[in-house]
Amino acid sequence: MTPSLLMAVLASGFIYAISPGPGVLAVFGIGASKGRRAGAAFLCGHLLGDVIWCSTALAAIIGARVIGTTAFDVLGLISGMFLFWLGWRAIRAKRSNEDEPKAPGRHPFWHGIMFGLTNPKAYPVAVATFTALLSSRADMLNWSMLPLLILVSTLGGIAAYGIIIGVVGARHVRTVYQRHELTITRLCGVMFIGFAINALMHAVPSLLPRKP
Repeated sequence: MTPSLLMAVLASGFIYAISPGPGVLAVFGIGASKGRRAGAAFLCGHLLGDVIWCSTALAAIIGARVIGTTAFDVLGLISGMFLFWLGWRAIRAKRSNEDEPKAPGRHPFWHGIMFGLTNPKAYPVAVATFTALLSSRADMLNWSMLPLLILVSTLGGIAAYGIIIGVVGARHVRTVYQRHELTITRLCGVMFIGFAINALMHAVPSLLPRKP
C-alpha cells in the first residue's frame, strides 16, 4: 500500500467527518449550551456511526473494483453526479428559518450514537467522498487492505473531530459560525464539485466506447 493511497484514505475520512452537516451543526449547539465536554461526548458516540458507514462504503468500493473496472467506473460516475448535486445545492443554499438543533438531554454520548447510526445521508455521502478521492488509485484496492483502510479513515475522522471539539469550546465560536454559516456551506459546495469533477474525469473516459 503506497503512502499516496494512505493519504487519500486519511483525507477522505477527515473531509467526510468535518464537512458541515447535521452532526456538525448539532455539536455546535450542544457545545454552546452544555460545554465542550458534552460536545466531545456527542462526537465520541457519533464516531461509531461514521466508522460503520465508512467501512460499508469502503467495502462497496472494493467490491465494485474486484467485480470489474466497469462496475467501479459506474460507481464513480454515480458518485461524481451525487457529489456535484450536493455541491450545487450547497452553493445555492439560503439561510434557514428553522430552529437550531436542540441539545440532547443528560446523555450526549448515546444521543451521538443514535444520531450517527440513523443519518440517512451518511452512506451515500461516504461512498461518494471515498470514491472521488480514491478513483485515481482504484487499481491498488483489494480486500486484504480493508482493515487498514478502515483504520486510516477512522484516524482521519478522529483528527477532524479533534478540530471540531477544539473549536466548539472556544468563546463566541457559535456566533461566528452562525454568522458565516452560508459562506462555509458554499465553500464546501465548491469543494464537493471539485471532487465530483475529479471522479467524473476518471470514470467517464473509461465508460465511453473506444474507437476500433
